[in-house]
Amino acid sequence: MKMCRIFSLLLAVLLLTLTSITARAQSADTSTNSARSDAPTSSTTTNAFPSAPPYVRPTEKQKLHNYAFDMIGPYPILGAALAAGINQADNTPPEWGQGAEAYGKRFASNFGIAAVTTTTRYGLAEIFKEDTIYYRCECKGFFPRLEHAAISTITTRRGEDGHRGFSFSDLISPYAGTMTAVYGWFPSRYGAKDGFRMGNYALLASVGGNIALEFIWRGPSTLTSIMHHKKHPSP
Repeated sequence: MKMCRIFSLLLAVLLLTLTSITARAQSADTSTNSARSDAPTSSTTTNAFPSAPPYVRPTEKQKLHNYAFDMIGPYPILGAALAAGINQADNTPPEWGQGAEAYGKRFASNFGIAAVTTTTRYGLAEIFKEDTIYYRCECKGFFPRLEHAAISTITTRRGEDGHRGFSFSDLISPYAGTMTAVYGWFPSRYGAKDGFRMGNYALLASVGGNIALEFIWRGPSTLTSIMHHKKHPSP
């Protein structure tokens, strides 16, 4: 029950953050249009501030590298180990017992859930034409970057211009992973309700993964960003 309340609170924060970002974007567009209408026209006007490089959609090779990192990289391994330790302490599921063998089962289970989640996310991203690679925030400061990491859990890049929108693949994939575990290798008493509950926890955990990608290390996406800036250097 406590975890359900935590998830509900997190979901509310994400929705409020999305609303605030939309409002700020509309306000920025209004201010920009007003500034353009008031500014004098001149053929010699130059941009005094550096701008962010334009968005470039990743290649299939870059997508594959990122998929491998999300599938068998350090984050899914550490996440599975941590989740297995929590499950071991809670004795979940109790049919698996305790000890090293039980921990191994729980680790393999959590790693399998993460693998199915990642594969589903990338598969759906191809169908919905979404770019699931995580991009660090162009902003500065701890809280703006934290906000970006949180909202990126349910949003993604779309189109050739890379505009941000709601992500179907990010929302659906955690539940695909947990439902596969429930009906694939969990004890028979587990059902859809348990899969949905576990999916909520998996979605919550993905926020932590994005925070790690934002503040610690983002794997092959770092190389993608370097190539991105070399192709389109800021003025």
